[in-house]
Amino acid sequence: MSIERHHVSARASGIVINNDIVYLSGQVAADPEADIAGQTASTLERIDALLAEAGSDCEHLLSATIFLRDIDNHFAPMNEVWNAWVPEGHAPARACVEAHMARSALLVEICVTAVRFAH
Repeated sequence: MSIERHHVSARASGIVINNDIVYLSGQVAADPEADIAGQTASTLERIDALLAEAGSDCEHLLSATIFLRDIDNHFAPMNEVWNAWVPEGHAPARACVEAHMARSALLVEICVTAVRFAH
C-alpha cells in the first residue's frame, strides 16, 4: 500500500491519496474579504484545481464537510454556489456545521474526499 502526499507542510498535506481515494485538506477562499458567495466560489475553484492535480473532479466526490462561520446567515447563499458547482446526480455525502474559523475574515472552509479516476 502506498500513500501519496502532495503540498506537504509541517502540519498537513494538501492532498493525500491512498488506494485511489483522494483526501483534500480544508480549503478556504483566496480572498477572505469576499462575501460568502465569493468565498464559496473561490474555495470550490481551489478544490477543483487540487482534485484535477490528483486525477479526480467534482463528479467523483464521496463526501464533503462544510464549515460556516455563521450558519444562520451563510447557509443559503453558500448552498446556491454549491448547488451550481455539484453536477446533477453526483452530490456527495455531506455535513455542514457552524464553526469558529482560524482567521476571523474566513466565512467558509470545505474538506472533500473523492475517487481518483486517472493517474
